Amino acid sequence: MAKKRVLIADDELSIIKFLRATLIARGYEVLTAIDGAEAMQVFESNLPDLVILDITMPGMDGFEVCRRLREWTQVPIIMLSARGDEADKVKCLKLGADDYLTKPFGIEELMARIEAVMRRVKTQSTAKPTFTCDNITINFPSRQVTVSSKEVQLTPTEYNLLQELVLNANKVLTHGMLLNKVWGPEYNTEKEYLRVFIGRLRKALELDSANPRYLLTIPSVGYMFKTLTTPMSGGKSKSI
Repeated sequence: MAKKRVLIADDELSIIKFLRATLIARGYEVLTAIDGAEAMQVFESNLPDLVILDITMPGMDGFEVCRRLREWTQVPIIMLSARGDEADKVKCLKLGADDYLTKPFGIEELMARIEAVMRRVKTQSTAKPTFTCDNITINFPSRQVTVSSKEVQLTPTEYNLLQELVLNANKVLTHGMLLNKVWGPEYNTEKEYLRVFIGRLRKALELDSANPRYLLTIPSVGYMFKTLTTPMSGGKSKSI
């Protein structure tokens, strides 16, 4: 089996050396960059499976690298920051990052985050082949989502969250249930992740993300994917 390839972009050489040695010891192939421009070049030349991206770098910062990568790739991105600012975390997630970690961090915590992200990439559905609701169609085997026959590009985490909601359409899923199922038990307190990722899904799927028709918030409880139809086998549906 081919090794998973990880790109580490950070302007602190000590962190790069430490993370590189640790990840190689854990069986990963590691690429490195010391600024945003180099990170873009290395990514485009090598197409890694995961990016670990520091926010504060000279020239093009991590925010901009994340934004540019999300214009054309859904590769998982874990953002690093020496600042524990909630606003930074929210900004990273809104730009398309999959996770956020504040420095200093323990290596086992980072490895748990990496493993959780990689699990979300390879999660496979055991559901029926397709789900259709109005103009939204999900092909589970191919993980393809279309809206009005136009394919929508989702990150692995966005897709897994959507899948969990549609497989339980018209049921209220609590914050804890969704966090545990999609992210893992170590994320049970990260309600902010849900808020941001639901917002990203609404922008991708809803006609008016400010007034969602499908992805509904159940105040103080969780979220629900609401349909006017009930899914049947083979992806067809009937009115209710």
